[in-house]
Amino acid sequence: MDDTTKGLKPSSPPKGRSFAAMRHPGFRAQFTTYVLAMMADNIEHVISYWVVFQKFHSPALGGFAVVSHWLPFLLFSVVSGALAERFDPRRVIQCGMALFIIASLSWGYFFFTDSLQMWQAMAILVVHGCAGVLWQTPNQMLLYDIVGPAELESGVRLNAMARYLAVLAGPAVGAAILLAFGPAWGIMLNTVFYLPLVLWLISAPYGPRFRKDKPAPRRAVRGLNDIISTIRDIKGHPTIVSMVLLAGAASFFVGNAYSSQMPNFASDLQHGDPGLAYSTLLAADAAGGLLAGLILEGGGWLSPKPRTAMILALLWGAALAVFSLANVYWLAVGFLLAAGFLELSFNAMAQSLVQLDAPSDKRGRVIGLFNMASLGLKTFSGISVGLIGSLIGIHWSLALSSLAAMLVAGALLILP
Repeated sequence: MDDTTKGLKPSSPPKGRSFAAMRHPGFRAQFTTYVLAMMADNIEHVISYWVVFQKFHSPALGGFAVVSHWLPFLLFSVVSGALAERFDPRRVIQCGMALFIIASLSWGYFFFTDSLQMWQAMAILVVHGCAGVLWQTPNQMLLYDIVGPAELESGVRLNAMARYLAVLAGPAVGAAILLAFGPAWGIMLNTVFYLPLVLWLISAPYGPRFRKDKPAPRRAVRGLNDIISTIRDIKGHPTIVSMVLLAGAASFFVGNAYSSQMPNFASDLQHGDPGLAYSTLLAADAAGGLLAGLILEGGGWLSPKPRTAMILALLWGAALAVFSLANVYWLAVGFLLAAGFLELSFNAMAQSLVQLDAPSDKRGRVIGLFNMASLGLKTFSGISVGLIGSLIGIHWSLALSSLAAMLVAGALLILP
């Protein structure tokens, strides 16, 4: 058993310590730059999706945008983790930021020249998806270096909260930029929000050069073989196995596919202005996640335990099932708020448990495998919620998909 596994309980943040990770100056810098970069990611979606819709009016291209965003996580998350093990994770993240900037600049060029073709839009969407893969797994490795195992749960939860904050702020800022500067200049301006993270990482004192323990041997990056070998490596780590399965089931069956169906939910609930009702539902999900971060961090509650993560996932599935079948608007809003709260809670806990239990010499690949499950499998949630929804209705498809995720969580809870 490795030192990381032995130290699981002592490494948990002491109960009652509010916002423990924020005690680290490095984390405060990482958190701020992470929020800005994540906001830029959302701003790019707002501007580019609007222009692409106006130009092509193609539902198929809209579907491709979802697939191109999540499929790279399915294919390359473990590879990204392997790269972060072999090389400095700071530089891998900077490569991801460079791809984000290239994507925004490419959109800007085609918007200025009014020469965008569908294949070019598809290529840029693929670049954007690959940029995310080069960012998320190395960022989680760097987070471990910044806060250490003692405050890891706090750091992971605060980073998840930052994502929800960006989801709330990004569309609003993106819409304001779009109105003020137009799509071409707006998407060019968006590149500025990626720069603080790029500049901070140049000399941030974290990564393999600054670790006190003996450096892990440099292993070759082997693509598909890395996925297979990592699956074999985690067999002796039941906590990692259960958290990967838990996150994978939630992503495969539900993911965030219901977000793209939110206009339909808003229309069916028939509450006031459809646009306002739609925006409120989207905001409720994001606000729930943000609220979870604030409440759980403020109280120092919910130390990472596998059974706790499974129970939270069960409650998340139940909240989404009730939302999907609710015929009262404010009831739907309330349960969507609860779903956002519970999603952040169990996802952040699962990720923390995986990091704490991962062998130090394989941490990047193990985190990559977790991201492959928790992010990459969202590629298929469009089938379980969207495609099946076209046959039986989105209300029942989301309810049944949530039930399927709950069954997996329940089985993991019961099995030894």
